[in-house]
Amino acid sequence: MRIYYFPKKNIIIAAVVLALALGMTGWGLLHQPRALTTSEVREPIFQGNSGTKAVAITVNVDWGEEYIPEMLKQFKAANAKVTFFVTGRWAEKNPDLLREMAKEGHSIQNHGYRHLHFNSLSAEQGSAEIKKAEEIIQGITGTRTRYFASPYGEFSPNVVAAAANIDYKLIMWSVDTVDWKRPLPETIVSRVMKKVHNDAIILMHPTEPTVKALPEMLKQLQAEKYKMLTIDKVVLDQSSKPNQGEKADADK
Repeated sequence: MRIYYFPKKNIIIAAVVLALALGMTGWGLLHQPRALTTSEVREPIFQGNSGTKAVAITVNVDWGEEYIPEMLKQFKAANAKVTFFVTGRWAEKNPDLLREMAKEGHSIQNHGYRHLHFNSLSAEQGSAEIKKAEEIIQGITGTRTRYFASPYGEFSPNVVAAAANIDYKLIMWSVDTVDWKRPLPETIVSRVMKKVHNDAIILMHPTEPTVKALPEMLKQLQAEKYKMLTIDKVVLDQSSKPNQGEKADADK
């Protein structure tokens, strides 16, 4: 039998190479790409996740304050609680009306300080606009905003980051009334009732045809047994989402 002898230096080098190879393999196994959990992903929210027969009516406000008192009457008559996304500059001009909206049990949320194209802003600039509106709204209502609806319905990566970086949820919609174009009231009703679904987010604005459409729209939603709730009641954190036993589609 032939016996081979290797220099001690070569044995040491081989051992080091083997150790490094095994170490790199182990590191690679520990650092494989993984799927992000729900809590780690920040994306625009187009509908709720409560799993109940409920809708969130959202009203984006940067103008149209003359129509809001009548809208409040209609919501109250239908026992509907809605979410008003208001700009900070609007809140500054209409503090008494904003307090009334909050007093009626509606949710007051964030539409940025100015009605800007957030797609043209950096994430940092967007966050600053949201925070400025937050401070004004909180100063008037006493409640801090947690949800952001971007002007013009924009949701570029910068807009998503602007909201996520300051722990806001970016709210879109699944049912659009397109009422900012001031269509006939019956058109608004039809658009809603043709597309409504459980956990729908319905986008509206304070316009004359919206006010005229509300009585029939709310009546039909009630007839279909939909609860009309604020955004926080249909967009839930996973930890507070009902279990199966509890369960019963541009902003301009």
